[in-house]
Amino acid sequence: MRTRPPFQAKTLALLLAGIAVILGLSLLPPVQRKLSEFWVDVRFFFNPPAEVVFVPTQQAQLDLLATPTAPNSTPTPTAASLPPELATPTLTPTPLPLYVRLSGVVYVDQANRWNYCGPANLTMALKFWGWNGTRDDVAAAVKPGRNDPSVDFIERGRTDVNVMPYELVNFVNEQTEFRALWRYGGNIDLLRRFLAAGYPVVVEKGHFDTDSSGTFSWMGHYQFVTGYDDADGTFLVQDTYHYGPNHLVAYEEFEAEWRAFNFLFYIVYPPEREAEIYTLLGNWGDPVWANQHSLEVARADTQSLTDPWDLYFAWFNVGTANVQLYQYADAASAYDYAFQLYANLGAENTQRPYRMLWYQTGPYFAYYYTGRYQDVINLANITLASSRFGPTLEESLYWRAMAEYALGDYVSAYNDMRQTVYYNPNFAPGWAKLQEWGISP
Repeated sequence: MRTRPPFQAKTLALLLAGIAVILGLSLLPPVQRKLSEFWVDVRFFFNPPAEVVFVPTQQAQLDLLATPTAPNSTPTPTAASLPPELATPTLTPTPLPLYVRLSGVVYVDQANRWNYCGPANLTMALKFWGWNGTRDDVAAAVKPGRNDPSVDFIERGRTDVNVMPYELVNFVNEQTEFRALWRYGGNIDLLRRFLAAGYPVVVEKGHFDTDSSGTFSWMGHYQFVTGYDDADGTFLVQDTYHYGPNHLVAYEEFEAEWRAFNFLFYIVYPPEREAEIYTLLGNWGDPVWANQHSLEVARADTQSLTDPWDLYFAWFNVGTANVQLYQYADAASAYDYAFQLYANLGAENTQRPYRMLWYQTGPYFAYYYTGRYQDVINLANITLASSRFGPTLEESLYWRAMAEYALGDYVSAYNDMRQTVYYNPNFAPGWAKLQEWGISP
């Protein structure tokens, strides 16, 4: 009878032990994340998300559809209506100071956290008025993180790559003693007016920066505006990510980056100062006027701008303003043209802003409420595939589920809707639909 030589037996045992160790290590959450990130890097190398283009396929259906009525509820509601006791005042122009730099600003960064731009900026806005909370208190409500106990505190919420303005405003109004509101269609003079009156403002804008993967690319960003200098033509901003505190941004650059988000801004203030806030807002106090104004600004931009990059954002803004006004057919047409411009963006623009639907979900509204359900699904598929963390965008999952349900694919719809509240347990629209559909999370 032949026996295996001792050396070969030991070698085989060591080999099997090594394989067992490797398999064991591969089951550890940190190792699994690293392996997952490696394969994402491989996938993005061969199929960069900026090279994937959404092509609307149901445009012809618009001619066959009447403009639908406004929905009863939506995941991203428009700003609250103007309180009846606060009539929109007629402002008497008064000269503003040439220089304003607000005191009492407490700088908060987003370091050592994932995608903390929203919580960090809101924390600064609240601390300006004396709030004692932290950025983690904000994040616990607006981006609580997926229900995965293997993810530690610092990394919890990293899969939630964006916090919507309405989520931040709702946090203030529902979980603090302060008040907040947001509007589209702001401008430089309006910001200066608030700053001169002692109110800092948070804006949402786009910019190019190096992301967590080391790639220089376009992304959305909140910035806390705390001063201005007309002599230099600059705003003073507190940047949570790259530039740090007391960073100066030229008016022209600021406006160009702000355009990417339809000139959206929000303000935090003590409730006893609400009348003063509406006086400063003037016509912007009425959200319908603000949305109509943003539409007029966007249309004017489509006529005056020539750079393809700027035109893409201008036409996208036309779509967004129409969505806010419940004019979904017009919005869908505008978005169709914006996506056509997007497809034609060339190398001179560095790369396409593929993260756009992470932050702004207007196209989902427009296509869904004009019956273009397959376009909703196709756009959601592209958007979800563009995240390094996988299909974790609850808004895109929500709209894909809605379109799947409309097309009769109930199994897929239920699974997607369950995922919305898995990745964000505080996502109220997802819970509402699960209850309406009579299914468990």
